[in-house]
Amino acid sequence: MKVKAINHVTLIVDDLKKCRDFYTNVLQLEELPAFKFDYPVQFYKINDRQQLHLTEWEDAASFRGHLCIEIDNFTEGFRRFKELDVIDTRPWGKVRKLPGGAMQMFIRDPAGNLLEISHPDAATVDPAIFEDELVEQSEVYVSGRDDARGVRGENASLYEF
Repeated sequence: MKVKAINHVTLIVDDLKKCRDFYTNVLQLEELPAFKFDYPVQFYKINDRQQLHLTEWEDAASFRGHLCIEIDNFTEGFRRFKELDVIDTRPWGKVRKLPGGAMQMFIRDPAGNLLEISHPDAATVDPAIFEDELVEQSEVYVSGRDDARGVRGENASLYEF
């Protein structure tokens, strides 16, 4: 047996109406019909093979656990998310350019779910973004834990294999 792909991710939300507005209008995801469940749910199309599911429950949101989505225009996304005051630097630090040139920031949806927003090419980002107080100049998040368990390497990447 071999895992082939991620089919969908389900996020738990506390107010489906508010979150639907965010995912449909802010992130501009395409709504899909869901099965006839007996609880509030909304499906979204990510691409031809992947979906995002929102379902309303009274669960607690994770502080650091997150879903990463790639956007086509980091400058536009940064400005929009800053205007909406949804950028969250607490769990993984400020907005940054990663080793290899990708951009990364973290935002919260209306239910408190953490989303990592990525973009593959920092060269396409408006240089003024790098002067913003929400942008970090270091390339990786430093936790201060000094615990290097796990595989490390010079050829590491979050978005390419």
